[in-house]
Amino acid sequence: MTSSRRQRTHEHILQALAQHGDLTRAELSRLTGLSRSAIASAVTLLSDEGLLAEETAGPTGPSARGRRPTVIALRRRPGVVLAIDFGHSHITAAIADTSGTLLAECSAALDVDSQPQQALDTATELAGHALARAGHTSGEITGIAAGIPGPLDIRTQVVRAPTILREWIGLNPAEELSRRFGKPVAVANDADMGGRGEHTFGAARSIDDFLYIKASHGIGAGLVLGGRTYRGSSGIAGEIGHTHLEGATNLCRCGNRGCLETVVSITEVRRELAHVLPTEHPTDQARPTAADPPSLADLATRPAAARVITDAGRTLGLVLADLVNCLNPAAIILGGELGEAGEPLAEGVRESINRYAQPASAKAVTITASTLQQRSELLGAVATAIQQSAIG
Repeated sequence: MTSSRRQRTHEHILQALAQHGDLTRAELSRLTGLSRSAIASAVTLLSDEGLLAEETAGPTGPSARGRRPTVIALRRRPGVVLAIDFGHSHITAAIADTSGTLLAECSAALDVDSQPQQALDTATELAGHALARAGHTSGEITGIAAGIPGPLDIRTQVVRAPTILREWIGLNPAEELSRRFGKPVAVANDADMGGRGEHTFGAARSIDDFLYIKASHGIGAGLVLGGRTYRGSSGIAGEIGHTHLEGATNLCRCGNRGCLETVVSITEVRRELAHVLPTEHPTDQARPTAADPPSLADLATRPAAARVITDAGRTLGLVLADLVNCLNPAAIILGGELGEAGEPLAEGVRESINRYAQPASAKAVTITASTLQQRSELLGAVATAIQQSAIG
């Protein structure tokens, strides 16, 4: 087995263990698609390197009966990991231990899209503050990962797409962050990080085929197929926000008209809510304001707002119905700011999928709101940093 192929095999095994916990060899084979012989060889090598241990599972004592299975477990390295979540208008840095428990986090508001160097510098500063709050030093960091709100060319790690994060074009975020921290940094698209977060810590912990939808200022999908993140040939799979909607004419930042994100985004939904809520709640205090907007979860309890949110879900569901037909996922998890609306949004998505997807595929998929809400991307970065820590 070549060294690069061996490395990929080891990464698949470590990722499966990080996401699912202790596993038998047979379970590892099923989850990774690797042969029993490949699993056996890799487990031996990783155990020799001190990364894995084989342990006996199940209860012990007089009441235990039969032969208990042997499971493969990660040996957690001492130290902490650093996770960074770049949003379009915020940055969050968090410190966690190598089991995934958050120890401290710091956030700042910033126009990330138009100020890449300042965003990277701010992330470095926030990481230092979070480290201090957690009572650790930079020398104790064993893994770092970050999510960015745009497509990243996985072949070069450079931001290429000219229509999203325009000021980041030609920038290599992993290289820039690595230079600042003096350590390797794993960087991925934020929707992919969100899917990783849900798979490891959230609503998809027992699901290996699902779509994570980050619905905020833009709309992106993290595709997890067969237990692995699917990024496409160059890393930009899942950009569903630029799917054209028939009859829609709004101008999109990509230069086209009628893209999904021009109709369904947190910006558009809040704009529509501003029209319907004053009629229902005429006092200025009850109206959403730019300075202090009420959460969508609170607004969704009001009938007029729930109708707006459900309509947004129906429109989003039109696009997702095609993905359900193509990919036959077991679940769709709705995240991002819009995902906080919960059931009214999920209800609209479900209606469109039931109507436009093939009946067998529609029946097979569950629609649910993220259990991590707006922390999916941050926790996905935590999970990625833990895997990086295990790989060393």
